[in-house]
Amino acid sequence: MARILITSAIPYINGIKHLGNLIGSQLPADLYARYQRGRGNEVMFLCATDEHGTPAELAAAKAGKPVAEYCAEMHAVQSDIARRFGLSFDHFGRSSSPQNHKLTQHFAGKLAENGLIREVSEKQVYSKADGRFLPDRYIEGTCPNCGYEKARGDQCENCTKQLDPTDLINPRSAISGSTDLEVRETKHLYLRQSEMKDQLDQWIDSKTDWPVLTTSIAKKWLHDGDGLQDRGITRDLDWGIPVRKGEDDWPGMEGKVFYVWFDAPIEYIACAGEWAEANGKSDADWERWWRTDKGADDVRYVQFMGKDNVPFHTLSFPATILGSGEPWKMVDHLKSFNYLNYDGGQFSTSQGRGVFMDQALDILPADYWRWWLLSHAPESSDAEFTWENFQASVNKDLADVLGNFVSRITKFCRSKFGEAVPEGGNWGEREEALIAELTTRIREYERQMEAMEVRKSAATLRAIWVAGNEYLQNAAPWTVFKTDPEQAAAQVRLGLNLIRLYAVLSAPFIPESAARMMVAMGSDDWSWPGDATQALGALPAGHAFTVPEVLFAKITDEQREEWQGRFAGQRT
Repeated sequence: MARILITSAIPYINGIKHLGNLIGSQLPADLYARYQRGRGNEVMFLCATDEHGTPAELAAAKAGKPVAEYCAEMHAVQSDIARRFGLSFDHFGRSSSPQNHKLTQHFAGKLAENGLIREVSEKQVYSKADGRFLPDRYIEGTCPNCGYEKARGDQCENCTKQLDPTDLINPRSAISGSTDLEVRETKHLYLRQSEMKDQLDQWIDSKTDWPVLTTSIAKKWLHDGDGLQDRGITRDLDWGIPVRKGEDDWPGMEGKVFYVWFDAPIEYIACAGEWAEANGKSDADWERWWRTDKGADDVRYVQFMGKDNVPFHTLSFPATILGSGEPWKMVDHLKSFNYLNYDGGQFSTSQGRGVFMDQALDILPADYWRWWLLSHAPESSDAEFTWENFQASVNKDLADVLGNFVSRITKFCRSKFGEAVPEGGNWGEREEALIAELTTRIREYERQMEAMEVRKSAATLRAIWVAGNEYLQNAAPWTVFKTDPEQAAAQVRLGLNLIRLYAVLSAPFIPESAARMMVAMGSDDWSWPGDATQALGALPAGHAFTVPEVLFAKITDEQREEWQGRFAGQRT
């Protein structure tokens, strides 16, 4: 039994996320976690809300609530939506937790001990109109590298170049739009990433199985322009983790907090400590996942994230871990995704454009969305959500292929043999051919899932569903029954067992529907199919089943047109 640690990029606390955010990290991570559990492996799947920084302060102020209260409420909202989407986290933590405070301060102390932090007196942008220093991402202007007019002070979203606010041309406050900015002197801590460039370069080169998207972004940050730069890890803010060296004060850093991009990845580790506390576990129980001197040396650690998060997870966070000099578990595989665009444009949280997770669940069950998003995951390039494509995929894949198969075989059996698996008859060449095809495709599906090839896995799973439909259509038990009821019984018996097999294989993609299929088959045997012949005999003759309600309702043209209009603009 393998041990697999899985983290997905932690969503920011300020608001409910759209479907593009979901497919960029959490949903494919859940797919992988469910698959690995289904194979009998021990999985620790962690995620959390990212709660520090200016966006949380501003969102709380807009809501008229203290920031701690706002974050607590939004964590509960995001946790509930994640649960309703079937995201099977072992723990959904909070970056504001006591565990993350302690661990972040611990790492800072270790980095300081190892000479990897320096104090810098620097000039920082202050907005007179806002009455505050502006964090990097709250300064907008023109990128000096590519000319993009809405570049942020920490990074240009267009060319991904790492920036400092003073690099921007024609800077303005992203809060008020004011250009009445001035540069004031302040003192901050910098992580000396440049000292670790060669070590990071060698580490990235060792990851030969990483997606090209991941390594190309990391290498670009390492080598383009002036190469990897030291990075400020503190900010002049009220809300955040106070700057300390472990348990000791840090002279000159009073009133400052750690930068959210320093403490947020550390929450992956702290989240395991939160899990242990919530479940009455000991430190040893979480350390066996994260400390190679405490048992984590045999753990495979996989991260999932959108491409905009790659630089911080291939460079800054590894620099923190390596720089500590302590035996922490490093990521083994980083699966990154491109962007999902929306119906001819882009998803936009600020403009409320696109479908957000809560809205999606208001109009259709989670499995409809899970299937479309995963089967169209933006792996090799950006992908686009269109309502026409969504309707076609749901209707053809889920309703016509899988749902229709389940309905036809169960209803036919009930009408001719009753609600129990029929006995009699034997399998012939057609059945053996189906078993051979299923065996080949199941092994292919396993290889693709292990490799985290999400779209290919979905296509193979659909082909497995199609194989059952084609068998049923060609075998035509409703016709065979007229002349050879026993042979029809054998065909129906195979078909009912296919439903259980489909439930097991489909559970990572559509867990709620898979559970309904399993309940209808009167089975709780979720064992992974080793041999297709054995798997198709799991439900013996006489085993009771029920005919389920319609698994998937088709999306009508009227529904599609109404939804397309509803989600074209602002959230209501």
